[in-house]
Amino acid sequence: MQKLSLQELTALILEQAKQKGFGTQPDEVHVAEKIALIHAEVSEAYEAYRHKKLDGPHGFAEELGDVIQRVLHLAGVFNIDMEKAILQKLQNNKDREWKWDEMHEGHA
Repeated sequence: MQKLSLQELTALILEQAKQKGFGTQPDEVHVAEKIALIHAEVSEAYEAYRHKKLDGPHGFAEELGDVIQRVLHLAGVFNIDMEKAILQKLQNNKDREWKWDEMHEGHA
């Protein structure tokens, strides 16, 4: 299997979206619906993991792939460079500190 950049994957996803009528321009999509669909895929990934179905149809790996595909579709519609966005977020998080003890349930 060939390795593709996020930009190359986004281009393939947008081409498929065009063929399937899923929209490729901001005025052709409903952002709230697309975000809800991303959430649905995350939930499906969680259910697959919960049931220890890691591979195969509707498995954890496939569902995570669906999440990424839907995110890249939405990013592509808005011409967002996800490689740049991810690298920027990694840089922002480099020196960020999290207060884990305040974030977990059960914190007194």
